[in-house]
Amino acid sequence: MGELDETPRTYSGALLGAIAVALAVGIGGLIWSYTLNGKLTTQQQELADSKAANVKLAAELRETDERLNVATDELKTSLGLTQKQLDTRATELQAREQKVEASATRLATQQQQTATQVAAVSTAVSDVKTDVGGVKTDVAKTQNDLANTISQLTSMRGDLDGHSTLIARNAQELEVLKHKGDRNYYEFTLQKGQKKPVGTVSLELKKVDPKKSRYTLTVYADDKQYEKKDKNLNEPLQFYAGKDPMLFEIVVNSVSAKNTVSGYLSTPKGAPAPVAAGQ
Repeated sequence: MGELDETPRTYSGALLGAIAVALAVGIGGLIWSYTLNGKLTTQQQELADSKAANVKLAAELRETDERLNVATDELKTSLGLTQKQLDTRATELQAREQKVEASATRLATQQQQTATQVAAVSTAVSDVKTDVGGVKTDVAKTQNDLANTISQLTSMRGDLDGHSTLIARNAQELEVLKHKGDRNYYEFTLQKGQKKPVGTVSLELKKVDPKKSRYTLTVYADDKQYEKKDKNLNEPLQFYAGKDPMLFEIVVNSVSAKNTVSGYLSTPKGAPAPVAAGQ
């Protein structure tokens, strides 16, 4: 009887131990579960907070993107306007540069032309100086020759009051007298019996003696007649004519066998000039 009573008590102690262990494990599991649940709740809250922060951040990011897009559009517009202005300015500057280059080219051409013209003028001036020097030399020589020729001219006494004058015996000496410039000279050729106007008077050849080189002619001046009879070659025939009487001279320096004489009429510079035909 005693052995049967001890066996149940042994089973009850083991069961109680098992129950105690199970209870301890259950309590530990509850504690761990509670702790784990707390952590999970905290993490869930943190995750929710993170999601909310992400949502807010996303909203802010979208707003920032929108602002950035607006700013970018404005910047693009501003840059577009600036580029357009820069293009316009560049075009203007290019046009100005082309004008400046064209002006520089024209200036260089004008300078070259001016230099060429100046060189040509300088050459011309040098030529003119040379020509002037030559002309001066020629004039001096001519004046010297004229003076020598004048000194060689014959001075003859006229047939009126013994007045002496220089005469020309040929065409060369007559040119010398003309160059003196103190009198007017009119050349003539007369045939016998011919009355011919010479200067402001008229001359008529009456007689010719070729062998003796003598002749006779009549002068018509101021409604008066002056007969110059049997005159010699190169003899000055003098008479006065004009409103204020001035000394006129006739010189015959050639007598031909054909009853022809040649010579010239000399009048003072102040004497009236002949009227041209048709006036």
